[in-house]
Amino acid sequence: MKKESFKVCFCCVRSFKVKSSEPPEEIKNLFHEYSKDERMSADELLRFVIQVQGEKHADISHVKDIFHLLKHHGVFHPRGLHLEGFYRYLLSDFNSPLPPAREVWQDMNLPLSHYFLYTGHNSYLTGNQLNSDSSIVPIVEALRKGVRVIELDLWPSSSGKEAEVRHGGTLTSVEDLQKCLDAVKENAFVVSDYPVVLTLEDHLPPNLQKKVAKMVCKTFGESLFQCTDEYVERFPSPESLKKKILISTKPPKEYLQTQVSQGSTTDDSVRAKKIADAEEQVHEDDEESVAVEYKDLISIHAGNRKGGMKNCLNGDPKRVIRLSMSEQWLDTLAKTRGPDLVKFTQRNLLRIFPKTTRFDSSNYDPIIGWIHGAQMVAFNMQSHGRFLWMMQGMFKANGGCGYVKKPDVLLTNGPGGEIFDPCSQNLPIKTTLKLKIYTGEGWNMDFPLHHFDRYSPPDFYAKVGIAGVPLDTASYRTEVDTDEWFPIWDKEFEFPLRVPELALLCITVKDYDSNTQNDFAGQICLPLSEVRPGVRAVRLHDRAGEVYKHVRLLMRFVLEPL
Repeated sequence: MKKESFKVCFCCVRSFKVKSSEPPEEIKNLFHEYSKDERMSADELLRFVIQVQGEKHADISHVKDIFHLLKHHGVFHPRGLHLEGFYRYLLSDFNSPLPPAREVWQDMNLPLSHYFLYTGHNSYLTGNQLNSDSSIVPIVEALRKGVRVIELDLWPSSSGKEAEVRHGGTLTSVEDLQKCLDAVKENAFVVSDYPVVLTLEDHLPPNLQKKVAKMVCKTFGESLFQCTDEYVERFPSPESLKKKILISTKPPKEYLQTQVSQGSTTDDSVRAKKIADAEEQVHEDDEESVAVEYKDLISIHAGNRKGGMKNCLNGDPKRVIRLSMSEQWLDTLAKTRGPDLVKFTQRNLLRIFPKTTRFDSSNYDPIIGWIHGAQMVAFNMQSHGRFLWMMQGMFKANGGCGYVKKPDVLLTNGPGGEIFDPCSQNLPIKTTLKLKIYTGEGWNMDFPLHHFDRYSPPDFYAKVGIAGVPLDTASYRTEVDTDEWFPIWDKEFEFPLRVPELALLCITVKDYDSNTQNDFAGQICLPLSEVRPGVRAVRLHDRAGEVYKHVRLLMRFVLEPL
């Protein structure tokens, strides 16, 4: 057996026996159950795939593809699979917990308000919110990862003659607006044909709004979606908007109201007069150009939060809008008016953005928005951390196209007209997830020898949890497997679930250190609605969400409906 040595000091060396990755006992038992004479034939493997893996539509050609894959790994025998070949199949990319073919399978013909959209915040920033560079690079990276909503902040230049992209009131640098528009045009449909929404948080006077409108029309041409009266009371569908770019911002009148409301006066009559004077100025100077060239550019109208928290969710039965609110507003409304949020988002779009004190470009818990129907949970994509991992996990669903259909519980009311309350303490259990984590491998190939521990092999443990409605949210961890590059946990957990269609399965592996912070060793979040049953190879990702080449876990998933 191979040994691994760790130098403790100039005269002392610790040696450890290095085990190879070998099948856990339960996997050996499965192999023996579905094979004869230590070989598993094509018919026997097909029976395993159908009965254990739940792949009811699999046929013999599917099994032949598995055999062909294993030939390249040197673990195939003409008379069938031996145990090592079977184990290599279980740990292969062919055996992913998500469907191997990244195909859009959900109904894409419903209004936009029926979907969660992969949404960015301040998409042009490369780092923090105070003094980082503005660039087209994060815009390109976001679009190439499937993000469908790009946000640009528009401000007048120092000369007042141009519109520029920057984070106002900070020391962030300026990026050229035309470069940003070109980046969107060139990368919008590289990974997904479904529409891109360009959110313009503009702080521009009417003359610059007119200029921006001309730039947008010239850059996007026929790709620009122009809204018609047909879509005043409901949004169009993603399917009808393929290869289209939609502009979402405030119409001129709302822009004026916002500018005035940000002033110092608290006198309603004075504020109303200021709005009237401003509107009259537009009417006299530039009414035709602003109304035609800017207002008609907008296909998703961003409304004001009129009436504050008390009335902002009332909605207009004759008009659909996009409403924006901070994470603090969402948190307050979720605790006091959860069903009203759900009702509002059945027709309208709700965008949530990070609180202004997140100077480090950190993010907030996206689940709160999603379980209340918020379609645009805007994130700082240049950051990393647990909440961004959840965002990346959510949009692995539906082929990674950037649109995930909201479950019916958020779209249709009960037989008595009751609206879903995600924070209710009376939600019935629908199903139980039984999850077993057997083992893991690949760290010795993706990490240097001394990455985790200077004097010994790593001490891995895994943490598994569900993020969803409050009653479903739970997490557990395995024991620590000491001094092992190939940890064996063989630990099973159960999660009773009330709303499994809104649940994310979150997995993290760390190296335990008694005296210092535990070292990160991989993570993944998966949309539970798409996790396939059976024994699966779960590949882990790094902090930034990039998949490791070799690191993976062997797990088993069983969903038992009640």
